[in-house]
Amino acid sequence: MSVAADPLIAAQAAEIASGAAEQLAALVDISTPSGDVEGAERALAVCAALLPPEAEIARPPCSTPGCAPDMIATISGTGSGRILLLGHVDTVVGHDAHRPLWRDGERLRGPGSVDMKGGDVLALGVARVLAADPAGFEELAVLMVTDEEWRTRPFAHAGPDGRFAGYDACLCFEGGQHGPGGGEGVVVRRKAAGTMRILAAGRASHSGSAPDAGANALLALARTAAHLAGMHDPSGPEQLTVVPTVIRSGEAMNVVPADGELTLDLRARDLPAFDPVIAAVSERIDGVRLEARLERGWPGMDSTAATADLLRRATERLGRAIEPVHRGGASDASHFAATIAVTIDGLGPLGAGAHTPDEFVLEPALRERAEVALALAHEVLAGAGRAVAEHEPDVVGDER
Repeated sequence: MSVAADPLIAAQAAEIASGAAEQLAALVDISTPSGDVEGAERALAVCAALLPPEAEIARPPCSTPGCAPDMIATISGTGSGRILLLGHVDTVVGHDAHRPLWRDGERLRGPGSVDMKGGDVLALGVARVLAADPAGFEELAVLMVTDEEWRTRPFAHAGPDGRFAGYDACLCFEGGQHGPGGGEGVVVRRKAAGTMRILAAGRASHSGSAPDAGANALLALARTAAHLAGMHDPSGPEQLTVVPTVIRSGEAMNVVPADGELTLDLRARDLPAFDPVIAAVSERIDGVRLEARLERGWPGMDSTAATADLLRRATERLGRAIEPVHRGGASDASHFAATIAVTIDGLGPLGAGAHTPDEFVLEPALRERAEVALALAHEVLAGAGRAVAEHEPDVVGDER
């Protein structure tokens, strides 16, 4: 088990890891499928208890109506540098498949353990150890949202007028991974993500006595699914993927389906790449009217250039390689990348099985990934301090 070269980081990460498994159990033991207000409130109460005592907590409305309010905790310091630590408490697995955290050797298993309650534990731990030295930062913020897994509306906390615009860094704690060279991987680029829904309105008829009198919505949707899947081009310049995922149509075995809907998952380098897919949907097929809409559109992020020097400095401080990684999955980090140039994701522990009841994190990775996050955070704050010093005017003589 490797240990950070910087003794301060090694000690801080050991402190975070000492209670991380128990804290993870406290969060995973609470079932928190997206939209469940009671579960989210209980999970956020655990998060609040793990914050440094000087944190000021606010509960702004969630971006998705009907969800529990999000949580923003801020800690003020006397130094330079502002860092946002980002997480979410909602999960994909429903109440019926939930079970408390259980140990399987080094694997800590349970719904939401890697996506992303393990990362939440690390984010809260980083906030605690950094808060112990208020001279080292201007402001630390922890944002925990309750709707990341199913949000279709605009993200309330991001954008040029958002609360965190102009911060020095956004560190997001989605599940971690190894880099392409076997080092510590951190995500600096993500594809844009879209959910496309197509509604079909046809005409019902008896499938036995009058099969050709109807307008078959199911067939129109099936033809559309095949046509759009033909636009799938992950190796192309936009790295576009078009994947039909759900089709629903028909109510009886002897009736021509009159309506239905088709859902597709879209990914690409950025959102405009989805426009040709939407435009490729015919308005009418064999008497069936089709209506296409993009119900969810999350931007891509690419902080490769903006983070290159930071990763180099953090690698030197950590004593092992921190490598940039590209990932296809969507994350709230993408919403902040346009206004916070240094946006880095994938700082959570290593694990697997996200969105399943058996997902897990590797217990040793709780300390190891805490070291990675701390190396990055310390270097962000050090860089902010240097920038302030460089802009301070020199004082010459006795000016009164």
